[in-house]
Amino acid sequence: MNRLNYYIKNNKVKSILFVLIITTYYFCLPNQLFKDPTATIITSETNDLLGAQIASDGQWRFPHNDSVPEKFKKCIIQFEDEYFYKHPGFNPVSMFKALRENLKSNGIKRGGSTITQQVIRLSRKGQQRTYFEKLKELILATRLEFRTSKENILAYYASNAPFGGNVVGLDAASWRYFNRSPYELSWAESATLAVLPNAPSLIYPGKRQKRLLEKRNRLLKKLLQNGIIDTLTYDLSVAESLPQKPFSLPQIAPHLLQRVAQNYHGEFVKTSIDKHLQEQTNYIVKTHYNQLSQNEIYNAAVLILDVKTRKVMAYVGNAPTDKAHQNQVDIINKPRSTGSILKPFLYAAMLDSGDLLPNTLVADVPTQFGNYTPENFNTSYDGAVPASRALSRSLNVPAVRLLQQFGLDRFHHYLKQLELKDLKYSANHYGLSLVLGGAESNLWDLCKSYAAMSSTLNHFSESSSEYFENEFCEPTLLASETVDFGKKTNDKTLFDAASIYLTYESMKNVNRPESDESWEFFDGSKQIAWKTGTSFGFRDAWAIGTTKDYVIGVWVGNADGEGRPGLVGVQAAAPILFDVFDILPNSDWFAKPFDEMQEVSICKLSGYRASPNCDVVEENYIQVSGLKTKPCPFHKLVHLDKSETYQANSSCEDVSNMIHKSWFVLPPLMAYYYKTKNPFYKPLPKFREDCLGDTSISIEFIYPKVNNTIFLPKDFDGKTNDLILKLAHSKPESTVFWYVDDTFVSSTKDIHELGIKPQPGKHLITVVDEFGNEAKRQFEISN
Repeated sequence: MNRLNYYIKNNKVKSILFVLIITTYYFCLPNQLFKDPTATIITSETNDLLGAQIASDGQWRFPHNDSVPEKFKKCIIQFEDEYFYKHPGFNPVSMFKALRENLKSNGIKRGGSTITQQVIRLSRKGQQRTYFEKLKELILATRLEFRTSKENILAYYASNAPFGGNVVGLDAASWRYFNRSPYELSWAESATLAVLPNAPSLIYPGKRQKRLLEKRNRLLKKLLQNGIIDTLTYDLSVAESLPQKPFSLPQIAPHLLQRVAQNYHGEFVKTSIDKHLQEQTNYIVKTHYNQLSQNEIYNAAVLILDVKTRKVMAYVGNAPTDKAHQNQVDIINKPRSTGSILKPFLYAAMLDSGDLLPNTLVADVPTQFGNYTPENFNTSYDGAVPASRALSRSLNVPAVRLLQQFGLDRFHHYLKQLELKDLKYSANHYGLSLVLGGAESNLWDLCKSYAAMSSTLNHFSESSSEYFENEFCEPTLLASETVDFGKKTNDKTLFDAASIYLTYESMKNVNRPESDESWEFFDGSKQIAWKTGTSFGFRDAWAIGTTKDYVIGVWVGNADGEGRPGLVGVQAAAPILFDVFDILPNSDWFAKPFDEMQEVSICKLSGYRASPNCDVVEENYIQVSGLKTKPCPFHKLVHLDKSETYQANSSCEDVSNMIHKSWFVLPPLMAYYYKTKNPFYKPLPKFREDCLGDTSISIEFIYPKVNNTIFLPKDFDGKTNDLILKLAHSKPESTVFWYVDDTFVSSTKDIHELGIKPQPGKHLITVVDEFGNEAKRQFEISN
């Protein structure tokens, strides 16, 4: 009985011990073998290396790669572990030979480790090379063989073996020593890398070349003897030279690498970048940078989006400048003053809301809103200009007047729906300067917004006049990521398709810079809707263009905000824009969204819907919401005498003798400037002297502006210059009497201009014409 109890007890102990050994063996291998930090790697959509950011421990260690090139696989097996596919993790024969040789030499002369054991040793950093440690490696190696496949073990080795210096892993070594992917290496190059991990501290490119060459050629000889390569391949391989020094890793998109590393640090990221397009764009930016830097303009950025997929095709975050000019700064996502680049959004919003037709005449006259006085870039005025032409010429005064008419809050609401993240403040914070660069945005958001508008047009045509819910989505940098445009809907996302189309039609007519001035006269030229912008103080130059397939955004300036003469959108940024468009395939123009448009009669001169008085009418397609706009207010039916020289009425001419004509009449101030640019503009004839009842008279000040504060400079002789008062009168032949502070000064006729020398302080000008019509204007003379 005692023996039976002892036997049972002994068996229990053995069972427990066996279970403990099995459990220990099962859990002895960590789940994650390698925890070393890795480099951040970005590649193009076709797996071309674009850039790498070194690991945090200063090693060029690429992220783990599951696959091993066939040439390297055969080389490493022949060199390190010929029986790799046959042993269970260790090779008893090799171990015995190594032990015997080491005992004879009283030192470690031969290792005898398999590739599996070397993987274990690499994962157990800092361990002394003792026989006890060898036993641990053997046990762990057998456990690794149970846990994973031979191919994965090879991948572990290739990803973590040392290749000399701070180069770890096959991928990093291939790029550092041969400047290409390991899949593109020759047999000689693969053999060179296969022998390096054996003694990376003693043999690496550029040092001990003779020993490295001998080891490589011995391996190539073995490959020949084992029938892995033929004689010709062997002869060519041994003739290849060795690399002399490490190459720098490619830095084709360094700022994109910075951006990716923020969210995918230490990872391998396949981006949506087209490598060839990226390199071409880099070259274009470098060429223009060399010219711009002569004018002390040192920074530039370019972003290219695919409209249909919303993927980033090229990403140039900065020009190839130096550290002193902040070459590390990624401009693409930095807020900058927008200049005029937001004007198309105002134009589209007013079309969309039915407040404007494409060619409606808008006032372009000296304008002041409180203390804010916008001016056109060329400091001249057209009097009246079609809205589409005001946009294509980027006129500031019409834009501000349109914004004031449309409503600052309404426009701000549209911009917020575009999700411009740098638009952080209320509408009142920006004021009317919002449309001229009073706000900030970045190249990413602006390109995203133009791409969304282009995509809206594309989808509207492709989906039988339906919209998509999520047009204004974020573009993607990742090759594997697809953008979700949401569900189809009958409701517009923001702008209706017709308003976008008409906006693009206007933007298409902008004159290209310099040598491209006659581009529109050539068949097959690219049709591009584009817009430039220049910020106050010449600090930012913008150019953004779109076709059916692509959106390109360009910013040029200085990262520190320094302004420079000539830093203007059309001169500095637009040439880059068109050079980039020239390397892209041609695109068809957008299809006209007829379902959102209606053909109506338009007054050719005013751009308004034709009234009964409009004599020159054309049929045009407008957006449906445009049907709400008022008829032409500038055409009047006038009654002339038989000679058609004077206006007449029944008080001086028989009705049967009158000639009735439609006449295009602008308000006096608009007419004053309009006729300087339009010599065929005919002012309204005056009434014949014997006619009664002429009351249609208006007076408007040209200068000074409302509540102006004016400084009068002195000439070289010390005399103060005159203040020149100017007036527009609907009947300029009338006599006008001028009063300053209720004191009569002078009278004028035909040309209503008057020079005075007022004292410092506030003054009131009063003008009265011979018919009793009156106008007043306050101003202040500053010391």
